[in-house]
Amino acid sequence: MENKYLVELVVPSIDEKFNVYIPINRRIGNVISLLNKCIFEITNGAYIGSNTTSLYDSDTRAKLPVNSLVRETSIKNGSVLVLL
Repeated sequence: MENKYLVELVVPSIDEKFNVYIPINRRIGNVISLLNKCIFEITNGAYIGSNTTSLYDSDTRAKLPVNSLVRETSIKNGSVLVLL
């Protein structure tokens, strides 16, 4: 899949990890919204994201800027991201 990256998503608030594909041509803010909805559905409501949820790169420990496109960040196939 050339237009998506496969990443490991860590969600500390529910102590879970997920392997997810994220689109490279979307803004980080949009990806966070998609992830919030997806994790909510997968966990049957155990996870409830908010509009203050942020996405972090676990390698650099940097908060990813919500206005950047995924392809403009350090994210690549195999990256580990943290949803806080």
